[in-house]
Amino acid sequence: MPKGVKQKIMIKIKLNDEAYRYDVYHMFNLFYSFTNIDFVDKDYDYEVDIIKNKLSIKGKDEKFRNFKINNEVNIKEQVRESVFRYLKDRTGKELPWGILIGIRPTKIALDMMDRGLSEDEIIKFFKNKRFVREDKAKLCIDVAKVEKEKVNKDSKTISIYIGMPFCPTRCLYCSFASNPIRSCRNLVTPYLEALSYEIEEIKKFIEIKGLNIECVYFGGGTPTAINDEEFRSILCKIYESFVKGRAVKEFNVECGRPDSITEGKLKSMKEFNVNRISINPQTMNDDTLKAIGRNHTVQDIIDKFNLARELGFENINMDIIVGLPNEGLRHIEKTCSEILKLNPDSITVHGMSLKRASILHEQIFNKKLEMKQQDELIQMYEETAELAKRLDMKPYYMYRQKNMVGNMENVGYCKPNKEGLYNIEMIEDKQTIIALGADAVTKAVFLETNKIERFGNLKDVKEYINRIKEKVEGKIRFLEALYE
Repeated sequence: MPKGVKQKIMIKIKLNDEAYRYDVYHMFNLFYSFTNIDFVDKDYDYEVDIIKNKLSIKGKDEKFRNFKINNEVNIKEQVRESVFRYLKDRTGKELPWGILIGIRPTKIALDMMDRGLSEDEIIKFFKNKRFVREDKAKLCIDVAKVEKEKVNKDSKTISIYIGMPFCPTRCLYCSFASNPIRSCRNLVTPYLEALSYEIEEIKKFIEIKGLNIECVYFGGGTPTAINDEEFRSILCKIYESFVKGRAVKEFNVECGRPDSITEGKLKSMKEFNVNRISINPQTMNDDTLKAIGRNHTVQDIIDKFNLARELGFENINMDIIVGLPNEGLRHIEKTCSEILKLNPDSITVHGMSLKRASILHEQIFNKKLEMKQQDELIQMYEETAELAKRLDMKPYYMYRQKNMVGNMENVGYCKPNKEGLYNIEMIEDKQTIIALGADAVTKAVFLETNKIERFGNLKDVKEYINRIKEKVEGKIRFLEALYE
């Protein structure tokens, strides 16, 4: 956006044809993120008219700018292209992903590869038809190549997700089912009992149906938020039920917060054959850690990472978030510098996504916090891509989210043969994921028809505990349709 032009809190649009409301809304949302967009009949900021073979658009006190529309091809697509061109010129913003709003742009590249198109043809399509920057088009191709090799092709091979809905504290940006553990200690034991029941029943179902398990992912929340004894007990249950005696390729624990990681928990993970863990700093700046509600320091991250290495963990992921409140380029440079020294096996770079259920969403919309401008955010992303190169990592999975700061992407980079398989399977929608725990959503994939159906557990921890038998029975009935 040009200097001196302030971001509006509300954008009002007059649109003559409601059939194109969705398309117009999303193009404006790309350029005016974190702004309320409303469609009105008067007192508008922009007017959009779509009549016959023409789209006309103007801002207040402007003359109409006209774009040709070919009525014989996809009109909605042309509407998006025209509005995008207009807003790009008006705001001066460069959006690396162009008009793409879907969360899995790699699917486009993969589909085109399957149809026999060359890399040059795919890049040309992304650039000319979707206004995507060339490096982002190449990123889609690189990730699609990995996915094509690794993604599941067997309907009887599944993965397991187990959720722990507790955290040491709730981060400012969090929208997950995560409850600060100090305020709900009395729920931990009954939750673990309910989760153990669900594990046992799903184990029986898997054995009856003769299913193979590729990945087991223990996430949250923060699985390590509970104490050492509780953690060892539930980890043992998971191992005995889903890992022991099976050809599981990946047993992953999202340790997450260093203030929840202990030597005892790390030793339990080694004992039960966990072969991939995540220690997630998000940032290596103490002032930001404090601002987002984390009760640990950068030194704590370094110490716990080194302890995990000393105990023999050879596949450690670290997460970074670009666009955290009050963070600019110098903060990301420091984060990247510190992570380079630690030399993890993979990094996952997340763009800050403003979820409506987060405290941060409220503060941004109330203008209590400001986010960096597009040009600096692009530089911040480029810094993380350079970090990946210096660590000899390549991209292996990627997805996008709505309401992302800078309209960018989440990318997983890894060293050779250190891909997070669960991440690939989860994103590509080619494998059934049976999910256990509060707020966990099971995804049933019908490979032959590409149909996907979902079954969600109860989000509220108390309700999950109280209604566990009823919900497990419902889940097994749901899965029976897939394996009847």
